[in-house]
Order: sequence, then structure tokens, then C-alpha cells
Amino acid sequence: MRTYRNRTAVLVSAATAALALSLTACGGDDGGTKSAGPTDRTASAASSTSTTPVAQSGDKKQGGETQSGGEGAAEQSGGKSQDQGQGASQQGGGQGESAQSGSGTKAAKAVTPLCTAKGLKITAERHDGPPYTHLTLSAKNTSGASCEMKEYPHIHFLDNARGIVPPVAKSKPASPVVLEPGQSAYVAVRMSEGGRKENTETVKEFTVTLKANGGGMAVVKSPVAEGLSVNPQKWATGYWTTELRNGADEF
Repeated sequence: MRTYRNRTAVLVSAATAALALSLTACGGDDGGTKSAGPTDRTASAASSTSTTPVAQSGDKKQGGETQSGGEGAAEQSGGKSQDQGQGASQQGGGQGESAQSGSGTKAAKAVTPLCTAKGLKITAERHDGPPYTHLTLSAKNTSGASCEMKEYPHIHFLDNARGIVPPVAKSKPASPVVLEPGQSAYVAVRMSEGGRKENTETVKEFTVTLKANGGGMAVVKSPVAEGLSVNPQKWATGYWTTELRNGADEF
């Protein structure tokens, strides 16, 4: 009997211990599952807290107004583009003004006033002969300033109905004829061929018009008392030049 009771007690104690261990294991599992809940909520809250300021950090203006990061970047980009455009425009304008100023200076240097009949003293000199077939016109600049002589003189030896003395093309100079104060321009003029049976007329004065210089006329006296013998069929004139040239002014 005592042996049976002892065995029964041992069995009861073992069952009690096994039940206690089973309860302890169950309690541990429940505790582990519950402890995971606060950890997840903490991580979720931390994630929410960390992402919310990122969305708002670029949206705050000074003074508390909100503005999206895209709009702020667009305004900054637009401001830079506008500043760059204005800078380029101002630079281009400066270059344009410099170019205009330079071209204006060149134009001012290039312009020389035309000589006028009032600013010239025009005289005639007959070449040696006989026969007396040519004369030289000279036009001295008495204006006190530089001026330009253009083309050839319009000479009327006789009445206007006879026309002007025609120019000789080979006499045209290659560059402009500019006269300094006191300087003269010259023109070779053929009056006739000097033949004995040539039909000529005598003139004691004639007119010279500066047609290419805008007009103005001078009356030129014959350099000899008996007058000049001219033949309308043979007369010719050269172009104004600063000196008579061999070949170009021989006709």
C-alpha cells in the first residue's frame, strides 16, 4: 500500500510539473506575439514621421507661406533665363552701338565736300604752236578747305545749241581727285587739228560748268588777245586730274 501511494504521488507530481511547463510555454508564445505589436506600430510611426517632413521641407517659404519644390525651381530657372537673356541683349546692344559708332566715324572721314565754282579760280593756257590745237584748263582751290573734283568740265565754246565738248574716256582717273587748299586740278582740251583748210571759229571767252559737282559756272577768258580757234567737229576734253599724264591726256 505504501508503495502504491508513493508511485501515485510521484505520478501526480510529474503530471503537475508537465502541466506547469505546458502553461509556461503557452504564456511565452503569447507574450512574444503581443510584444511584436508595439514594435510594428513604432516602426510605422517612425516611417510616417520621417517621410512627412521630406514632402514639406521644400514647401516652406520665408514668412510661412507654402510653395511646391517644382514651382520654386521653375521660378529660379526662369529668373536665371531672364537674367541671361537681358545680359545677352545688353551685350548685343553694346556691340550694335559700337558698330554704329565705328561706321559713323568711317563715313565722316570718307565724306569730302565737292568743289564749287565759287571756291575755284579757273583759267586757260594755250599750248605752244603753231598749230595751236590744245589748251589746258586749271582749277585752283581757293575755298580754304579740301574738296573733290568730279568727272570732266562741261565746256561751251560757242552757243549752247552747239553742245558741250565731249569727254575722252581714257583720260578718266582711277581714283577720286581731291584738292587741298591752294592745289589745282587740270584738264587737257583739244580745240582743233590745226589744218590750214580746217573750218574753225574764233572765241574770246567760253563757259565752264561743274555739272558733276552740282552745278556752278565760270566764264573763262581767252589767254590770247586774238582769241582761240575751235572746230566743233574735232574738239574734245579730258577729265579733271591733279597732273597731266602722258598717254591718258594726249589726244
